[in-house]
Amino acid sequence: MKKVVLVQRNELESNEHHNSRKLKELEELAYSAGYSVIGKLTQTRNPNRNYNIGPGKVEELANLVSESNPDKIIFYNQLSVMQIYNISEKCKCETIDKFNLILEIFALKARTKRAQYQVELAKLQYELPKAKTIVSLLKKSEKPGFMGLGGYEDSYETDLKNRISRIKKELKQVQKDYENLRQHRHEKGFSLIALAGYTNAGKSTLFNNIVNEDVEAEHKLFTTLSPTTRSLDVNGRKVLVTDTVGFIENLPHWLVDSFKSTLDEIFLADMILLVVDISEDIEDVKSKLITCHNTLWEEIEAVPIITVINKIDKVSTNCLNHKISEISYLTPNPIMLSAKNPGSIKPLIEKISSLLPEWKRRSLKLPISSYGMSILSWLFDEGIVHEIKYTDKIIVDVEARDEIIKKAEKINDNYRT
Repeated sequence: MKKVVLVQRNELESNEHHNSRKLKELEELAYSAGYSVIGKLTQTRNPNRNYNIGPGKVEELANLVSESNPDKIIFYNQLSVMQIYNISEKCKCETIDKFNLILEIFALKARTKRAQYQVELAKLQYELPKAKTIVSLLKKSEKPGFMGLGGYEDSYETDLKNRISRIKKELKQVQKDYENLRQHRHEKGFSLIALAGYTNAGKSTLFNNIVNEDVEAEHKLFTTLSPTTRSLDVNGRKVLVTDTVGFIENLPHWLVDSFKSTLDEIFLADMILLVVDISEDIEDVKSKLITCHNTLWEEIEAVPIITVINKIDKVSTNCLNHKISEISYLTPNPIMLSAKNPGSIKPLIEKISSLLPEWKRRSLKLPISSYGMSILSWLFDEGIVHEIKYTDKIIVDVEARDEIIKKAEKINDNYRT
């Protein structure tokens, strides 16, 4: 396992607990990327133009690197190309920031063509504004492994733009295919539900128990990158549930834009299950919920959200009640459960059932013939058949979405005439 040293510069007016949580999150990200953390360095100050941290702290970092010989230095703070170059030069060690680290994780997890395109697009859009500086520095002094980018010629910026354009076209076609698939699923009577939430909140564990699946669910950040969709019966209603990529604080716009087609699995769903880990410190719970809401609210419309308050088995009753009261304004339609316990899923299924788009219920009369039986078979596929009576005709008590009921009523009227 490769070794890394973590560095975090804290703002002067920052909260100590929040700073501690950010550093812990960076350590978890490093673990998810397959690194072992062998050292940590923090400093509270305004950013330094050359190093982000102060020159004295860079000397301390250089000494730590010399003593521990890590493979990389990882900063929580976003670094400019010049800062990465200067730190790499001073410490004689490859240096990246949190966003490069996230891209490394995404690249490890990208198993589908769409995910691979999105990871490459994010990398290219990250590099594009820095292209001229990167080439200039590489010409100034060849640095193997600097920025993890290798050597480039003057055409680098043009090549980047051309490749970005090609990938966007590919993703546009992929997005069109997914939109057609989504429309087809709606036409077949499926309601679409997306699991969302801060990374590592327990979405994949919940998904596995809801749909009886075995999706990877590790205690690592960004375990899920490529969305997984499975069918679910909710009191006779056909539902498709999708496990999606987790949110994280302060993601830059270029990263969000690159993964828009994946996030659309959430934004275009008929219902969202927003999963939160209630076992964490209450301030962390609030902060993560706010991050989730900020990501969601600009994109979704009147879509019902069920807040799944997860990991209640790790919290005492008094502590749980206190936390619930503290976050009530951030938790629409709350359901409390432990995703690891299949027995706690039933109340969630009932809540989903109550918030699904309303279906209509009608009694229809069909001829006793091969035609009538084919219509009956169609109604079984498209809705919920509550009762069938056979007399001189087939009397069907059926519940379905509006367009199916209208089509069935038209068939019914035609039969009567």
